[in-house]
Amino acid sequence: MTDVELRHLAALAAVAEEGSFGRAATRLGYTQSTVSQQIAALERAVGGLVFDRPGGPKPVRLTPLGSVVLDHGRELLAKSEALADAVDRFKAGEGRIDIGTFQSVSNVILPSVVRRLRDEYPGCDIRLSEDEPDQPRLGDLDLLFYDGRIDGDVEHLKLLDDPYLLVARAGTFPDGPVPPALLDGAPLLAWPLTCDQPRMEQAIARSGARPQIVFRTAVNDTLLSMVRAGMGSAVLPWLAIRGADIASDDRLRIHELRPSLPPREIYLHCRIGRTHSPLATRAIEIAVEVAADLAPPPTTE
Repeated sequence: MTDVELRHLAALAAVAEEGSFGRAATRLGYTQSTVSQQIAALERAVGGLVFDRPGGPKPVRLTPLGSVVLDHGRELLAKSEALADAVDRFKAGEGRIDIGTFQSVSNVILPSVVRRLRDEYPGCDIRLSEDEPDQPRLGDLDLLFYDGRIDGDVEHLKLLDDPYLLVARAGTFPDGPVPPALLDGAPLLAWPLTCDQPRMEQAIARSGARPQIVFRTAVNDTLLSMVRAGMGSAVLPWLAIRGADIASDDRLRIHELRPSLPPREIYLHCRIGRTHSPLATRAIEIAVEVAADLAPPPTTE
């Protein structure tokens, strides 16, 4: 059976449905001799005749063996057509993509990526997972956004530098840039000690400041609500501030830190040497474009 080819089965189905080799050849776009050769090759492979050939104007008829082969052959032809259709849809970007993300990217970068992918590939299947573990892994993900490089056999594509700014209740600090040293002893709301947070807090400590951490939360809205309530200030990356859309909130002030802290670095990770699907390739291109088009941080007070 390893000698049976799909073209043989297609010829079998065409002859059976048309009743003659000539009409089957016309339907398939072959010569009649080519169809005859394909049927002969099929009969050698299955070890018997698949058609009775009465000759003259009478139509050819399937033999019992031919009926068995045709029944199974139609299943194989249908699966072949489904496979061809799936490959075509995959090449057109209508596959599945799994993307790992985190809060700031989810709010600012990914909405544009998802919208453009769905506009360009309406049939695509986009799966997102948001997690910020201590030791992130690409695993089964196609792409992973993370604020820093991750270990493993992965490619690191830097998207942007994300500077840290100070968010405080209005009147807490004088207008204009704030020296990090001025945070010494001040109540500070902060993210948990994961991702880039430990490095940022170490940079504040090197400036000579020891803020009093009064609350930690991974939820930006909760953190900013506590800043509004007067519980303390927060040092946040620009993407987190932009995603929260607080520039118009007259209860809050955004201050530049001067001297500035080392910025958070936003990377897009993918597997080294892996052939990406058209959908993943386009997602990478769009993410790079969206990151490049982000406006610089606004002028701060």
